[in-house]
Amino acid sequence: MSILDQFRLEGRRACITGGSRGLGLAVSRGLAEAGADLVLIGREPEALATAKEELSATGRRIDILPADVGDPGSSEAAARRVLSEFGPIDILVNNVGGRRIPTPTEELELSDWQRIIDLNLTSCFLWSKLLGGAMLPRGWGRIINIASISGLIATRGIGGRSYETSKAAMIQFTRALAADWADRGVTVNAIAPGGFLTDPNVRWFSERPELRTTMESMVPMGRLGQPHELAGLALYLASDASSYMTGSTLVIDGGYTLW
Repeated sequence: MSILDQFRLEGRRACITGGSRGLGLAVSRGLAEAGADLVLIGREPEALATAKEELSATGRRIDILPADVGDPGSSEAAARRVLSEFGPIDILVNNVGGRRIPTPTEELELSDWQRIIDLNLTSCFLWSKLLGGAMLPRGWGRIINIASISGLIATRGIGGRSYETSKAAMIQFTRALAADWADRGVTVNAIAPGGFLTDPNVRWFSERPELRTTMESMVPMGRLGQPHELAGLALYLASDASSYMTGSTLVIDGGYTLW
């Protein structure tokens, strides 16, 4: 097998939570272009339909399933539906997540804390348990958890520390699960992105342009990332090219965490 052939995903099916926009959509496009069929999960049916239409140009099969992955009951039900209706799944990308709550810790309600923990961490556990668990009897699988550099550092000037906590726990969950499944053919790795110009961030920066200037000044490369720049890393982790890597967290942040 040539080096480029190791990155091909023909005959594989990937499920991406939060796959209809932002980094999830960029990852979905990259996996489809490499040959994978896709199952996209998201909260908004219209966004999913738009993503399906766009990604169908790759010639791959694109299935969609609306679900609120941040709600544990709905999340588990959706994962079971994916297995029964669209399985088997070879590649799982736990991409859904977010901060959403900038409240300082001393003012943060328990319900708001739990909501972010469920969105970022509980969803990762449930989908890994169900879809990843179904990979084990087949002896091959890839789980990619989209964490954050905020799981490694405390982001300056932003409240809502349930986000940092959940992403740090996701990184440790990645390591622990990788250790459990390392001899069973299923690899588990994480990506820790820095600042990327996703649609929500672009809208946010349009309202606060000074914030973008400040953030870019903190990145050694002097700019924020484009979503497509994450897709190649995800493809590597999804493919046979990464067959000897498990339990790793790969940082992609333009050098932000160097300083």
